[in-house]
Amino acid sequence: MAEYGHLSIKEWALEDRPREKLIAKGLQSLSDAELLAILIGSGSVKESAVELAKKILKDCNNNLNELGKKTVAELKNSYHGIGYAKAITIVSALEIGRRRKLQDAFVRPKITSSNDVFVLMQPLLGDIVHEEFWVLLLNRSNLVIGKFKVSQGGVSGTVIDVRLILKPAIENLASSIILCHNHPSGNSLPSDADEKITDKIASSADLMDIKLLDHIIVTDKSYFSFADEGRV
Repeated sequence: MAEYGHLSIKEWALEDRPREKLIAKGLQSLSDAELLAILIGSGSVKESAVELAKKILKDCNNNLNELGKKTVAELKNSYHGIGYAKAITIVSALEIGRRRKLQDAFVRPKITSSNDVFVLMQPLLGDIVHEEFWVLLLNRSNLVIGKFKVSQGGVSGTVIDVRLILKPAIENLASSIILCHNHPSGNSLPSDADEKITDKIASSADLMDIKLLDHIIVTDKSYFSFADEGRV
């Protein structure tokens, strides 16, 4: 793309305007900044939408996953030219992308390894800023027959009620379950509380003839498996 300084997008060469470029050359021809600029729509007196998009992405280390963690308030309060409407548009578009990725993960709902669980749950848990605890229900063929959010907490933890985990497992006649929660800190190692709740749920599930196969701790880029480490 040619350098246009602080010219408005309307003053750029036709082939360099993001919308026109998309129509003429296709989605793949646009950079992340240009796609984000289309969502923003317009910049400010000082900078174009593309320049503003580049600034936002730079603050996110040019990583769309990091941008996906931004809240409406953070975007609005951090950038001149981003109001509530534009911030909501950005957050909504990234949420659609996250949900699309999550639906893609359901193409192979059979669990054969801890990595299968990570692929399934990372789009759901990997980039949220609070902790959530989920349970996967499996049949005898290790096919996922359901997934339920058990609880939601703050940045450092969430309260778990064993009854809330076993109730859907019993109602859905699950043969086994897999626990899954995230660590917003990025540290995948289990805490003492994680160890205790895993043991407690394993014992309680066993009384109902339901096997706890694994407990997966998900972060943005990695995971910890209790089963892989021989802890269940």
